[in-house]
Amino acid sequence: MMRHVLAFDFGGSSGRAVLAHFDGAKIELEEIHRFENNPVMAGGRLYWDVLRLLHELKTGIVRAVHICKVECIGIDTWGVDFGLLDASGQLLSNPSHYRDTKNQGYTEKANSVMCREELYAETGTQIMDINTLFQLLSLYDMRPEILEAADKLLPMPDLLGCFLTGKCTCDRSMASTTSMMDISSRKWSEKITKAFDIDSRILPDITESGTIKGSLSPEVCQELEIEPIPVAAVCGHDTQCAAFAAPSKPGSDTIFISCGTWSLFGTELPEPILTEESARLGLSNEVGFGGKITYLKNIIGLWLIQETRRYLHSSGKSYSYADLETMALEAEPLRFFIDPDDPVFVPPGNIPKRIQEYCEKTNQGIPQSTGSIVRCIYESLALKYKMALEEIRICTGKEFSAIHMLGGGTKDRLLCQMTADVCALPVYAGPKEATVYGNAAMQLMAIGAIVNENYAKKVIAESEPVTIYVPRDDWYDAYERFKDIIKNKK
Repeated sequence: MMRHVLAFDFGGSSGRAVLAHFDGAKIELEEIHRFENNPVMAGGRLYWDVLRLLHELKTGIVRAVHICKVECIGIDTWGVDFGLLDASGQLLSNPSHYRDTKNQGYTEKANSVMCREELYAETGTQIMDINTLFQLLSLYDMRPEILEAADKLLPMPDLLGCFLTGKCTCDRSMASTTSMMDISSRKWSEKITKAFDIDSRILPDITESGTIKGSLSPEVCQELEIEPIPVAAVCGHDTQCAAFAAPSKPGSDTIFISCGTWSLFGTELPEPILTEESARLGLSNEVGFGGKITYLKNIIGLWLIQETRRYLHSSGKSYSYADLETMALEAEPLRFFIDPDDPVFVPPGNIPKRIQEYCEKTNQGIPQSTGSIVRCIYESLALKYKMALEEIRICTGKEFSAIHMLGGGTKDRLLCQMTADVCALPVYAGPKEATVYGNAAMQLMAIGAIVNENYAKKVIAESEPVTIYVPRDDWYDAYERFKDIIKNKK
């Protein structure tokens, strides 16, 4: 009997509703609704338009139920961002966007309360301005009245889930991105809430991935004129949905790259690594399905390509992604490098100009053509992957046999080949819809249609083929120059 679940995948620039049809052996995906996710600048702050996202969510549900009998709904989004509800369940403010520059600098302020080493030892989370804890500190300074009225803090997928079900809970994968969860106990950290004077009652109960969160509320059912549908607590963090879909063999040591707006470069471990070296290198311990640790590095990803294309379009130069890749192939190789994670590249805007300025300041000259700029981005991402690979090798003591590239980045053949070359490992590209497959498989497990994780991975592996890229060129000299450029820039 065919089973049908509905996966919502919200990314940093767009979202979609995808029906997953499961015949017992394979999952077939059917995208039924796609929409933009554009942030809004208001009063000098950058926000997510969450009520518009809720409207799109409801639109996707209505379309789905007119196609087939939907047995479950699951929602995944990016990490760290959140909404605040008052005691009556009303949204107090649109959620702040992690790229809002008003959030910057709060890691240093936090250091005066709890040093970075102690905070890392408690949470295992890479210290970044965008993390939930530091966004909260920003709110304490700028809008304390919002926090005084808050009854619940909900990460983005849980906020949208609450709007549908009325259930205010938090998926464990999302909790692990907040810098407020004790990574050892997998519970909210009393040490952190006390140190930073955070009212612990605003932190919701933590739920396990692959369980039923609740059902569509009577109010939502009445509004949409549909019957109740269960809503599953999948791994709300899209990275963990993608990691779940990685077609690695049990017991093998492989790296995955969940490559989209961000590149999440990591491996799965049974327990966190909380050493001083791990903290110094900025590696993060997040929680995936079944409580496993996803040990990874957060790297700015295809955001640089996406924002470059958007800026060029606003300037009257409309290029497809294929056009940009073609121009990059025609440009001189290994000529210009940037550190993709330099803070200068975080805010939206004129990325090409910032790349030119970075290259000039690091005595590389100035890339003039669009192709040179795009090639610089692709090569710099691949080189940053190599750096992350070396750091993970150092901290885990493991040697890795392959890289699994997942998500939208698998469509960038140039990036896939460059990654294989610089890392000197085969790259298995696919599934490109890893996040949706992971989301859907967890729903199917929650309703009993798939018996366990191993079978879920087998089903996903059968559902979409992968493309293999083998190393061809030696990037040793380029990597040494890349490291020098980053070191001298710092």
